[in-house]
Amino acid sequence: MSYSPQEVRFLAAHQDEIAAIDLPLDATSLISDTAQLRAEFGEYSRAVAELIQARRSAAAKLPHTWLMCRDSAQQATPLTVARVRADRLRSFPEIGCVLDVTCSIGTEGLAMTEAGIGYFGADIDYSRLLMARHNVPQGRYARIDALAPAITAVDVIVADPARRQGGRRITNPEQLIPPLSKLLNTWSQHQIAVKCAPGLDFSEWDGLVSVVSVDGGVKEACLYSASLGRGRRREAIVVRAGNSDVIDDSFASNIGAGEPGTFLIDPDGAIVRAGLVRHFAQREGLWMLDERIAYLTGNRIPQGYSGFRILEQVPLKRLKQRLRSYACGSVEILVRGLDIDPDVLRRQWKLQGERAMAVVCTRIGSRGIGFICEPRERG
Repeated sequence: MSYSPQEVRFLAAHQDEIAAIDLPLDATSLISDTAQLRAEFGEYSRAVAELIQARRSAAAKLPHTWLMCRDSAQQATPLTVARVRADRLRSFPEIGCVLDVTCSIGTEGLAMTEAGIGYFGADIDYSRLLMARHNVPQGRYARIDALAPAITAVDVIVADPARRQGGRRITNPEQLIPPLSKLLNTWSQHQIAVKCAPGLDFSEWDGLVSVVSVDGGVKEACLYSASLGRGRRREAIVVRAGNSDVIDDSFASNIGAGEPGTFLIDPDGAIVRAGLVRHFAQREGLWMLDERIAYLTGNRIPQGYSGFRILEQVPLKRLKQRLRSYACGSVEILVRGLDIDPDVLRRQWKLQGERAMAVVCTRIGSRGIGFICEPRERG
């Protein structure tokens, strides 16, 4: 639940008192904690509790001193991902200012201003504008609709249409709020970067689709105008431990399938979502197990990525027996290309040994195959 403008102003004015609060605010203590907050903050106690809980929920992706509600914290682009976008735009010397037409609480604003890019934040929600102004005072702000081009003296438009409706994830770009086509038509005279869910169909996009993951989790796909793509149509940006690796369609992709090598590699989700598995394999000297399945194999694990040392390849029905022969007691299970639930397998196997292992279930040709492996290791 968001705040009224009056609540936002109160929260901003009482930062120090709120920062000093040390209450669990969990299911077991919520009633007593709420009573304590009410005694100290009166009619603003709900807003204070909301802020504390929102900050805790976003501790891994947003500054802990920011104003936010739980909805805006959940919806906000992780600062790490916003900085990836700012780094791209900074590489174009002609870009001096961006207009973020769905600025919410200001994540893009912080990344852009850190990169030395002028930032204009706009939103239809006045309370979120107030929070953005507090969080990123270096920016300029205005309350406008994303489909109303009231501000045009900028170089790039950044937009983040709502990706959920009625609690369900939107999978059609025309059902985004606002729809992708309306955004593009409204800002047709500008370069644009539109943040989207990575599962949407981008086959009709004639610019760059950039898919970003952070520490193994795919965070977003961003659609960039062709002029911002430098001739590329697809790229994956893999961020791990603060370092970024970029795989794009400039790499060759003439990789086929072959017999298993020493290791099995499950490519990062950004690489898979961007359709760059073959390009990654070509760059790293890997090959596929099956040309229709996004698992790779080779004799080394690429630096910065993880994989599994293959011990043996067995039919699915023999996995339980073979795992017991290894005294396996815990197992990481990966499945691709088969209708198998890893949790069901784990319950069926009832493993009781001491050894940790990994099992990759997949399809090679028409056969279901299980690869028994050592635990995941990094290259």
